[in-house]
Amino acid sequence: MRSFAPTERFVSEIQARKLKPVYVLVGDEGFFRAQCRNAILQQLVPPELRDLSIYDFDLAETGLAEVLDRARTPSLMSPFQVFFVKGVKHLYGRGSHEDEFTAIREYVKNPNPDAVIIFIADHISIPADARRMDFTDRERYQRIRDTLGKFCGIVELARVEENEAVRWVAHYGTEHGFKIDTDAARELVDALGGEMTMIANELEKLTLYASERKRITLADVETMVLAARRRSLYELTDAISAKERVRALEVLQAMLSSGDGEEAAIGQLFMLARTFRQMLVILEKNVRDSRALYQVLWPGFRLPPFAADDVIRQARRYQNRRELTRALRSIARADLELRSSPPSKRMVLEKLVLELASETPAATPMFEQQSFLV
Repeated sequence: MRSFAPTERFVSEIQARKLKPVYVLVGDEGFFRAQCRNAILQQLVPPELRDLSIYDFDLAETGLAEVLDRARTPSLMSPFQVFFVKGVKHLYGRGSHEDEFTAIREYVKNPNPDAVIIFIADHISIPADARRMDFTDRERYQRIRDTLGKFCGIVELARVEENEAVRWVAHYGTEHGFKIDTDAARELVDALGGEMTMIANELEKLTLYASERKRITLADVETMVLAARRRSLYELTDAISAKERVRALEVLQAMLSSGDGEEAAIGQLFMLARTFRQMLVILEKNVRDSRALYQVLWPGFRLPPFAADDVIRQARRYQNRRELTRALRSIARADLELRSSPPSKRMVLEKLVLELASETPAATPMFEQQSFLV
């Protein structure tokens, strides 16, 4: 699979011990970054020596010269050292950085054979289709190729195309002795917006849940994966943003009648707050299409593809930032009430939905309670 190939090549180099002195991991796909790090730890550093062998630096806090000096210095306590260096964007800030690039080039010419430096350029987002890369990210990537790329290994950590993610889910099932139904794999990927880290985490839960049957079905995904219930959530926010109170209550009733019912109230409230926060960003950044959406919503906070256009449309129904922040304050108050063991969680949610879908906002208390939801 194309998206997985760069990471697989890097892992192969590690396993064969054919390492370059310095690598640059380019891209914000955390799933592949974690795979690279895990491969390095498993293949190069014994567990009992990791505290003495692994170093994490950030160029925002530590100068490049210090990192290179540490890498040059052989360790008396560990046979191999690994240096993970974040903040690569600081090598491309204002002013000339030629001295720094020269220092890296000189290190590569005469490296410590018992060390590897891994620069992490996670300030660049690479979509599954490179032709759709944002102009700024494309320019940043080219600058890395023109500088570090001349003497360092480049590992591209791009987003995963959805069909490849579905195939990966099926392959994961085969490796772990599970049959994963095609519609279950597709729903898992769609519900999580192709976010591979989240997909992998949810798959671990699903394999535990279905450990006796050794089969994962669509019903399992809908039961165990909270994000798979987002479709009804977006129906709810659609009714709320359209100020259709009756429809909003009907959707809420359907949500409460399925799954864990009232017991899932806090989770539903969290997802509602998350969607309103996304709408706030959409409104503030004046997002008008799904392509622009993925430039303003960061990884882990992005919408699943099936909901992108709907939520953009919903956000644009609000006239200004004040309306959305007022809604978030209402959700925060409901969250506090739910955590105070009310007689009826359903009543709390119904009251909230009626307030959010009201044409005339409820009076705001003089003292606003704060919550993690906002």
